[in-house]
Amino acid sequence: MSFSSEIKKIVGDHVLEAREDIIPYLKDASYFVGDVPDMVVIPGSAAEVSEIMKLCYENEVQVTVRGGGTSLTGSSVLTGKGIIMSLARLDHILETSVEDKYVIAEPGVRLDVLGNHLSQYNHFYPPDPASSKSATVGGTISTNAGGLRAAMYGTTKDWVLGLEVVLPTGEIVQFGGRTLKKTLGYDFTALMIGAEGTLGIITKAILKIWPVPEVTGRIQAYYSSIEDVGNAVSGLKREGVTPMIAEFMDRISMDSIGKSKGLEFPANAEYMLLIDIASTNESLERNLKYAAEILGIYSPVDINITTDREEMARMYEARKGAYASVLSERESADQYLVLGDIVVPASRLPSAMKQLKQKISEYGGKVSLYGHIGDGNIHAHIFANTSDPEDMKKVDRLQMDLARIAIGHEGSVSGEHGIGLEKKELLKEEMKTRNTLGTLELMESVKKVFDPKNLLNRGKIF
Repeated sequence: MSFSSEIKKIVGDHVLEAREDIIPYLKDASYFVGDVPDMVVIPGSAAEVSEIMKLCYENEVQVTVRGGGTSLTGSSVLTGKGIIMSLARLDHILETSVEDKYVIAEPGVRLDVLGNHLSQYNHFYPPDPASSKSATVGGTISTNAGGLRAAMYGTTKDWVLGLEVVLPTGEIVQFGGRTLKKTLGYDFTALMIGAEGTLGIITKAILKIWPVPEVTGRIQAYYSSIEDVGNAVSGLKREGVTPMIAEFMDRISMDSIGKSKGLEFPANAEYMLLIDIASTNESLERNLKYAAEILGIYSPVDINITTDREEMARMYEARKGAYASVLSERESADQYLVLGDIVVPASRLPSAMKQLKQKISEYGGKVSLYGHIGDGNIHAHIFANTSDPEDMKKVDRLQMDLARIAIGHEGSVSGEHGIGLEKKELLKEEMKTRNTLGTLELMESVKKVFDPKNLLNRGKIF
């Protein structure tokens, strides 16, 4: 019996083999185009995932696992010969316990669906990437996604209690559990987070949840100097203010959002800080005023405060849609956005941002800066013709220059997008600069233990 026939015995009609059905799986949200898979298989249970992997292990067939296809580094496209496994059918929320502060979800559950579900309990799952309408539980765990609320709540790694995982051999294993604390030797739950599908296939996740804040308010502060933006955020942190959201946008970002969402920004502002403060009804006004006073020290050209929920929701959705808005600023159909993802400690923001601005000026091309500045995460969106080798050489040099600025400020080359195909050289540069290339060797050794035949998501990270 052929391999294709064996797969169909496991999943029935949930196999795509016609080229027109497979084409959508050749790309994710990055600019990379993957190789054409032999098939796309869409299992409906952990048991089916297990049987598929047993078959692939026996026949040494490479498997690239796909969630919502929102990877910005090419981590969900196939490189080489093999199959793509979509987890779209594993999209059920299985259990919710408000008392124990967890929810159990399958990997194909989209984050906005999970959020809507938890809202009926007045709880939420804090990781909040801009792609939450499409991003899935499994994909965001695999890349350790962050998002707008990371300034207060951290990234995905802070919210995963346990996982069910199918290993490359097809064995189903359990890591972690339902309790908020557990010490049982090596933490394999943590090892799976950020592994980008190279070690195992997540088929179930036990996630921490948290009560929705009683009330939130927003400050929008506008500046003419990028150093003032960095100083303002550092000042907030130094004075003990921890925003729930602390976002940053440059003029290109503001103009693009203004066009696409009908919002207006001060004409003389080059940068905007969007600061959300979570508090109680009794203390919100005082906390907003205090934060605004700190922001006012650093010469804003304008500053305003609001607690209007509709106004806040409109700007929140506009910020989450910033990537699509900035994409509309392309100067030709050949241009794409190549996304940087560096991160530095908050105290280093003023100096780092000044250097970033200088390096971008030297680059000479069109670049938009925005990001989750509350935790030092800055995205440089580089407009580039990805089919032009010379243009991409310039982009790669800029990416490396920005990465070195981050490393020089005790930061990192990837805050939340993962490594994938795009950032392998940047990862190596960080390890080399820190004199810890042995860490990469350890990663490769771990990969060999979990996946001795190198079947899962080959070519990513290393």
